[in-house]
Amino acid sequence: MRHEMRAEYAETDETEEADGGPAGAWPVKTWHMVRAGEREAMCGRVLRPDARGLSEAEWGRTPEPFCHTCGALYLRESP
Repeated sequence: MRHEMRAEYAETDETEEADGGPAGAWPVKTWHMVRAGEREAMCGRVLRPDARGLSEAEWGRTPEPFCHTCGALYLRESP
């Protein structure tokens, strides 16, 4: 199964266009792991549809923290 990392921003996901700017302009609060083709993180958090994504190969290489729950579930699914 393929995965990708997706950003959760310091601005809450409920304020989608509140500041009038694209999500990528906001600072990343936490990274989550998402199964390919899904919008919901493995931990259950629903992320913005325009959230920045990174390859799963970048897991552990970002300055921002990674969701602990997503990380544990990802390790169980990865080969």
